[in-house]
Amino acid sequence: MAFFWAFVIGGALCVIGQLLMDLTSYKFTSAHVLVTFVTAGAIISAFGLYQPLVKLAGAGATVPLTGFGHLLAQGALNGVKENGILGAFSGGVTAAAAGITAAVVFGYLAALAFKPRG
Repeated sequence: MAFFWAFVIGGALCVIGQLLMDLTSYKFTSAHVLVTFVTAGAIISAFGLYQPLVKLAGAGATVPLTGFGHLLAQGALNGVKENGILGAFSGGVTAAAAGITAAVVFGYLAALAFKPRG
């Protein structure tokens, strides 16, 4: 069932993003969707509603952009608990550091391994 819910929830988030780009009178670009989803994930997480979704859907909720917003929000909250108000600025970055580092390293390795067409 874990795979089923990951597929359904992750797929639903992707469908919402695609519908935003296709059906709105204001043409959402992929950049608009990125910002909207990260912000929505952080806001939903702040109200305590995203963690139950993570428990239900696992990677279906943590891999999409809303999961990144959730990670940043939770990191900021933990940073405040540990370091006071300054932790709000460093906590999100600390929580997301491993994922950001992996993206940069694998992106660099892919750039070395493949020749771009241009």
